[in-house]
Amino acid sequence: MNKRLAVRVASTWTITILALALAGCGDAEQQGPAPGKPKVGVVTLKTEPVALSTELPGRTAPVRVAQVRPQVNGLIEKRLFTEGSEVKAGEQLYQIDPALYEAEVSNARAALARAQAQAKSAAALAQRYRPLVESRAVSRQTYDDAIAARDQGQADVQAAQAALKTAQINLNYTKVSSPVSGLIGRSAVTEGALVTANQADPLAVIQQIDPIYVDVTQSSVQLLRLQEDLAAGRLKKAPGEEGASVSLTLEDGSPYSEQGVLKFSEVTVDPGTGSVVLRAEFANPDRRLLPGMFVRAKLATGVAENGLLVPQRGVTRNQRGLPTALVVNAEGKVELRDIKTDRTIGEKWLVTEGLQQGDRVIVEGLQNARPGADVEVMDPAAAAAANKPQGQAGAKPAAADQGK
Repeated sequence: MNKRLAVRVASTWTITILALALAGCGDAEQQGPAPGKPKVGVVTLKTEPVALSTELPGRTAPVRVAQVRPQVNGLIEKRLFTEGSEVKAGEQLYQIDPALYEAEVSNARAALARAQAQAKSAAALAQRYRPLVESRAVSRQTYDDAIAARDQGQADVQAAQAALKTAQINLNYTKVSSPVSGLIGRSAVTEGALVTANQADPLAVIQQIDPIYVDVTQSSVQLLRLQEDLAAGRLKKAPGEEGASVSLTLEDGSPYSEQGVLKFSEVTVDPGTGSVVLRAEFANPDRRLLPGMFVRAKLATGVAENGLLVPQRGVTRNQRGLPTALVVNAEGKVELRDIKTDRTIGEKWLVTEGLQQGDRVIVEGLQNARPGADVEVMDPAAAAAANKPQGQAGAKPAAADQGK
């Protein structure tokens, strides 16, 4: 019995030792090899000239606007244009009943003829009295009265000529013409409508939209900041500042094909909005831009000669919302830098403080990098592949096996 008990005890201990050994091997396999240095992808910064631009909101405005109003009273007989069409300067738009004004012209012609006849008679009488006054056949007073009558007759002729001219002008005003060339809108009156001279409501509005203006607003704060950067030498003035090129983005997000030219900047700040108005001019041959449209204009503001561009994925924010970047120093350790950014240019930040040329900014593997840790520097693409989860590559084949 003792021998059997001893054999059983020995067998139990053997099985226990084998089980512990197998368990230890399983734990070792699960733990895997000891982890190495975190792999990060970096971008080495270098300075370069960076063209800076500002995108501002704006609205389109016609180059010329003419409100067509009648200059005489009367009834509209005809409308001679098609609404929404192109009209030329001097083209007749409306016809006002001319009967009354034709009669005034005839009356003025008759008054002129009468004044001319009287002036001719007075001039002849004065001419006849001249030799008689010298021989004292008529008195000096009679001769002076004849001279006065002659001069008054000439003045009456001039007054009658002016009245005739006024009547002719009023008759011409019955033909309401376009003062400028452009697109005419809808008509506010129809045939038979009574209109008055210089009435408040226009008969129609003509707008010249080729070329067309784009008025954009820029805050006075931005303007002051730009002036300070130029004065301090941080920015170089854009070439052709007075005729700087301007590009447009339309309301639907599509770019406008034509390039515009900056014409002028307003000299007064709007006290209500704290902004100034900049005006650009664009060609509009296809009439794609209509007055009153909302657009976004992109204007060149200057050139940063030593600009540092950092990919946006390499810039993070701290708990206070301030921008930071992780940099690998010369010893291969990670440093946390507080930086200042100016604006985004494409997919990069323009950094003004906190970084310099030659710095290696981490853009891949940020989740594995900690300030003060040793890291292995790699190309961003290689770092992205190295940090890719191992099970992700085999996901699709596994799904294919399940489908089978």
